[in-house]
This record gives sequence, C-alpha cells and structure tokens, in this order.
Amino acid sequence: MRFSLVVATLGRDREIAELLDSLLAQGRQDFEVIIVDQNEDDRVGPVEAAFAGRLPLRRIRSSVRNANHARNLGLRHARGEIVTFPDDDCLYPAGVLDRVDAAFAASPALHVLTGPAASPAGGLGSGRWRLEGGAIDLANVWTSVIEFNLFLRRETAMALGGFDERMGPGTPFGSAEGNDLVCRAMAKELHARYDPDLRIIHPDKRLTDVAVERAERYGRGLGFALRRHGAPASAWVAFLVRPLGGVALSLLRGRMHDAGYYYMTWRGRMAGALAAEARAPAVLPALTEAG
Repeated sequence: MRFSLVVATLGRDREIAELLDSLLAQGRQDFEVIIVDQNEDDRVGPVEAAFAGRLPLRRIRSSVRNANHARNLGLRHARGEIVTFPDDDCLYPAGVLDRVDAAFAASPALHVLTGPAASPAGGLGSGRWRLEGGAIDLANVWTSVIEFNLFLRRETAMALGGFDERMGPGTPFGSAEGNDLVCRAMAKELHARYDPDLRIIHPDKRLTDVAVERAERYGRGLGFALRRHGAPASAWVAFLVRPLGGVALSLLRGRMHDAGYYYMTWRGRMAGALAAEARAPAVLPALTEAG
C-alpha cells in the first residue's frame, strides 16, 4: 500500500463523495481512504455504501470532536507508506498522487512534502504562499504548509507523535497544527520540501463570514506555533504587523467587515504567542499502531 488518506469529517456528506470521486480519478489502486467520522448521526453511511467496492475505504467512528484527534486516530490505523490528511471538502486534481509518489521515490531522504491551496476558481487559494519551491526552514515554513496538502512518510508521522491534539479545529488554538508538525520534523533534521505546483483544491474562505467568525481562534494557533518554535523576526513582522495594516486600510476604505477580520486575526495571534502553553517543549510521544 503506497498511500493512506485520512479524512477527518464533521457535518459534511456530499463534499466527501466529491473528494472520493476525485481520488478515483487519480487512476491508481495503491491507496486506502480512512474516514474518521465525528458526526452524531449517520450522514456518512450512504457515502460509504456508495463507494464500497470502488476503492479501499474504512470508516472509524469517533465521539471526540477534535480534528487532530481524528487525524491521529486514522494515522494509527493507516497501512500506507505515505500518509496525508485531506479535508472533507477538498478535491484532488489529476496527477496529484503520481507527483507525490515520484517525489518520494526520487529522494529517499525526503520525509515531508507540501504544497499550497488551490482555489476552485483557479490560482492559489486562501493564505500567503511561497512562489518558489525548495527546502522548508524555520523562516519559510509559515508560507509553505497547509494540513490538507501535507504528505509524510508514515513512520515519520508516527515517530513525531502525529498532530498536536491541543491545536487545530476543536481547540482554542484553531490552526497551524501542520506548521507545528513540520517544525517538529525539522527539529529532528528531517528533510521537508515545498512544491508550489503540488496543489489541492479547497474552498476559498478568505474574508467570508466563516473566516471572520473563526479569525481569532485561527490566529491563536499561528501565534502559538510562532512562539513555540522560535520563529525569526521576519515571520513576526509578517504575521503580527501586517494585520494591523489591514485594519487601517480597511477602515480607510469603509470596509468594516474586513477590518473586523484583520483585527480579530491580530488579537488571536497575540493571545496565542502569549499563551503559557506556547512555552512548553515541542515534543510529543510517538504514536503506536492500532491493535
């Protein structure tokens, strides 16, 4: 088994079917999909039934509503050499798995491969993304990683302890858990690389009502990770000073909605950076395979 795709899901069904269709279109048979279902109802059941026999698919139920708990649970059940964690509303463009397979096959020293988000409308999606590819380091990891476009050797992910379950959706530190995981890999001198042409499609939620609602919580996650891993001054300037510029510019233009987003983002990043938890050592115990 070459790939294990772990999909943590909550509140969606149609989008999961669309993701699975895009995986079938990859034209490969050497992958498995593990859906970790955090729903109280059985909305995912019909999707599972519709794809039974069409691809290797397992569904694991979890009563814990925490995206990283779900990802780690799926990781413990994974059998593939390479693991990845698509969101339940992603789409895989043609050739993604072939591209990843070739990258890992060509470089035995490669442990982590990432790429940017792609917008359904074309071009890059939400976030600030590096335009050049290459090695990831502590200065550029902040513009090189998103959780749904993160591929790791399975033994590497297990040895690192998977995702930190104190971060991510379902916690006060609602983002940057992927950056945190890659930083922990780099701390062990494991090679991580960013490929700007390795793109996975995800709904573009920048400056939407959803983005504003979660801005502070997501900001907390990034501030937490910046402080935890000793980010360089350039990262602090980019992610703490620029939102204030966004506030000022939005106010000048009379865009109160946008100003609110930038302000809540800044406030969250400051709170995350000042959190006591951000000063704790960034080491997690290794995960063990499910029995």
